[in-house]
Amino acid sequence: MQPIVHLAVGYLCYAGYTRWRRGRRPADGPALVAVFAAGLADFIDKPLYAAGIASVGRTIAHSLLVTIPLVLLVWCVATRYDRRSLGIAFAIGSLSHIVTDVPWHVLSGEFDELRFLLWPITDMPAYTGVKPLGNVGGLEITTLWLEAVVLVAGLALWWTDGRPGVAAIRRIFKT
Repeated sequence: MQPIVHLAVGYLCYAGYTRWRRGRRPADGPALVAVFAAGLADFIDKPLYAAGIASVGRTIAHSLLVTIPLVLLVWCVATRYDRRSLGIAFAIGSLSHIVTDVPWHVLSGEFDELRFLLWPITDMPAYTGVKPLGNVGGLEITTLWLEAVVLVAGLALWWTDGRPGVAAIRRIFKT
């Protein structure tokens, strides 16, 4: 999945949670945390790959062996400081990233690429990128088509929700 789409998925998941659990749209702080956490795996692994430190763009931060302890650590710190909503937002964002990296490999039958989930216990083969899903009227449909729909849906919901997080960012840069 493209990095920008993970941000939209993180927001969609967290917005869905807040509506289900609290019956309202997300607040600024937790929304920012969820979106940041949804991109964190790529914020860490993609630069490592670009710098030649890692052989692929899914290693350390994409591994469940790192993600789960990190989520638990953030949850413990958030609980300690009575900021559980931030811990929940972080967990939803982080786990949404990992979960949404899985379907494309399953749909395309490239199950060996799922080894990133247990890195470094398992090695990570080269990632083959965009996956073909089929043809419609001679037009090849790829995972990018579905990702575009998800991105638009995430942006539309965020906009409809009043763009949570924008006011908080403005406040930070005004001081």
